[in-house]
Amino acid sequence: MSKSEKRWVNFLLRWVMLMSVMAWTASGVAQEAANRAELPSPWTPNDSLNDSVRELRDQVRELQAAIAGMRSDWQQARAETAELRRELDEVRGGAPRNAQLRDAVAKSKISNSEAVAVSLQNGLQSAVPEDQLPEGQKEDQKEDQRVDRKKGEHAANLEEEYQLLSGRVDDQYQTKVESASKYRLRLSGIVLMNLVSNQGVVDSIDLPTLAYARPAGDSGGSFGATLRQSEIGFEAFGPAVAGAKTRADLQLDLSGGFPPVPNGIDSGLVRLRTATMRMDWTNTSIVVGQDAIFFSPNSPTSFASLAVPALSSAGNLWAWVPQIRVEHRVTLGEESSLIFQGGILDPVSGEAPNSSSYRLAGPGEASRQPAYGTRIAWTRNVFGQPLRLGVGGFYSRQDYGFSRTVDGWAGMTDIELPLSHQFSLSGKLYRGRALGGLYGGIGRSILFSGDPASANTQVQALNSVGGWAQLKYRPASKWEFNAAFGMDNPYANDLRYFPYPQSYGDATLARNQGSFANVIYRPRSDLLFSAEFRHLTTYTITNGGNSASHLNLMMGVLF
Repeated sequence: MSKSEKRWVNFLLRWVMLMSVMAWTASGVAQEAANRAELPSPWTPNDSLNDSVRELRDQVRELQAAIAGMRSDWQQARAETAELRRELDEVRGGAPRNAQLRDAVAKSKISNSEAVAVSLQNGLQSAVPEDQLPEGQKEDQKEDQRVDRKKGEHAANLEEEYQLLSGRVDDQYQTKVESASKYRLRLSGIVLMNLVSNQGVVDSIDLPTLAYARPAGDSGGSFGATLRQSEIGFEAFGPAVAGAKTRADLQLDLSGGFPPVPNGIDSGLVRLRTATMRMDWTNTSIVVGQDAIFFSPNSPTSFASLAVPALSSAGNLWAWVPQIRVEHRVTLGEESSLIFQGGILDPVSGEAPNSSSYRLAGPGEASRQPAYGTRIAWTRNVFGQPLRLGVGGFYSRQDYGFSRTVDGWAGMTDIELPLSHQFSLSGKLYRGRALGGLYGGIGRSILFSGDPASANTQVQALNSVGGWAQLKYRPASKWEFNAAFGMDNPYANDLRYFPYPQSYGDATLARNQGSFANVIYRPRSDLLFSAEFRHLTTYTITNGGNSASHLNLMMGVLF
């Protein structure tokens, strides 16, 4: 039998004992009244009455002791429940607001139990007739009754608050998904509707990253709607292994392309985003699977760009890449900590696959070694938010055949800086080479002097520099405003190294800039509305810059 089951059994036994004593007390009082009615008139009941009152007081004291024990067990059970929920919150990565909510529920439950116990004690004391109590105890009883009324009103208010908070906590801790194993499985996701309108020519009307010149005969704009950025996720919590908590996470969306059928643009294909398995010790974690690149973790806030993170190819290095990494956390004090991360990754280089059925070796895989990444970050709490500063590095070798190898690398820094309780600044800077696999260099790693299949063709690695910055304003918990700007700038010397360069992307792209402003409104935790305006400017080495504007209106339901 578990501790919680034993505690509830003890609670029931004490409750039965309490009811029995109350019944026995009532029977004794009734019997005493009957005996007094049968006694002759010369008999004086003062001695017997005092004995009865004394006996009742002893019984009340015993009941008070039993209630105190019940209250102690109740408080202990509630405290353990709060602790278990706190641990669940740590495992699930819950927000600080949820933790405060659960603490409030726990306090409300304990306060309710105390109020009920006091009310029960006063009720037992009032079972003795008032005219049979000593004068001093009568005044005490009146004062207790006044206090009891106030506590009763307070308990009613607490009960109402408890019902509200308990409902919210239950919403956060629903576990209705059944799995084949005995371990818990959680389902989450978002159903997202995007209405988009473009002025200018872009590479993708619902997820624009580049602006192009307007061709002859083009209308100069577009309008559409899509739900392909909707997501679904599964999180499984496994057993403890070697002292580590284990869990796995799988995230999918509908942005894997379009089937070649009529109106296929409205039938997005399922796509793998991330799939990770974790082992978490107190200060160390091992992560295996496909995940975001840990050495460049943050991205701008936008619900208009879930399938492709905002400012992609405009200063935001990102990718979902198979990897194995180790993380170690060092606590520097109550408010600050360090995290060390390092691992190996699939050596992606940015090219589209040559086959839809077979995986052929790309330049990264042909190098016969993985890519490497590392990061160190310092975190401190400021204004109730994390102030985080991180620096990272990346290396990957690429082989293009005929002994044409390129060393890709990057150095980067990321920052999250709270300016006040409502304002915060975040951003990222990088400098690197051959970063097409991480959407650097406007999606290109190298340039060719001619036909890539020819042994006489030369290869030039593309150097680039870029980054982004975002200002966030949260005047209230339901409202959020964001403004961001980013830029990716390949080196002009590399772009002009060959007279007629070739690439698996557009070899003439010289610089790409993106900016946006959005507002996000969440009337409930599971409902959001958002509007975003984005402006893109893409420069080429031949005809200058091209601009486009993008308006996106969104509604989403989270589950």
